[in-house]
Amino acid sequence: MTLDIDLDADPEWDSSTDWATLARSAATAAIAESLFPQLGHGQRMVELSIRLTGDAEVQALNRQWRAKDRPTNVLSFPMAEPEQLDATNTAGAPELMLGDIVLAHGVCATEAAARSIPTCRHAAHLLVHGTLHLLGHDHGDDAEADDMEAREVRALARLGIADPYTMPADAG
Repeated sequence: MTLDIDLDADPEWDSSTDWATLARSAATAAIAESLFPQLGHGQRMVELSIRLTGDAEVQALNRQWRAKDRPTNVLSFPMAEPEQLDATNTAGAPELMLGDIVLAHGVCATEAAARSIPTCRHAAHLLVHGTLHLLGHDHGDDAEADDMEAREVRALARLGIADPYTMPADAG
């Protein structure tokens, strides 16, 4: 797979973290565990956009697109239709724009601190979660939530990250 990630990180995101590498690893792991793992093989260009920003920007987006006037940890804006995701993954196939993922620094950092884990580890989880949303996964009912959670856990294991759903809140 040729994965092109357009990453834009605000200064409040720790500059000592290689966010581009983390984003690529998280997206690749999520694709491998999605309903469309074939996107991870072949020559088709797959693109996604990631914005690491502050709570205020995410709150504005959440208000505009979800009618929820509060910041949230991650927002995903899918652009690809299911038939595009399922299309042939060969050289010359049209580029696939998965969509946009936006993370809120304050929310992400607060959630990470509450779990006693590094912000970058929690951000990796949120990027996996967001990428799965771009690939058509959701958690609207219990069965969907269980399926998506299992995919997240497997994707995170690919990154060497423990299951965040069973890890005690004070584990590091």
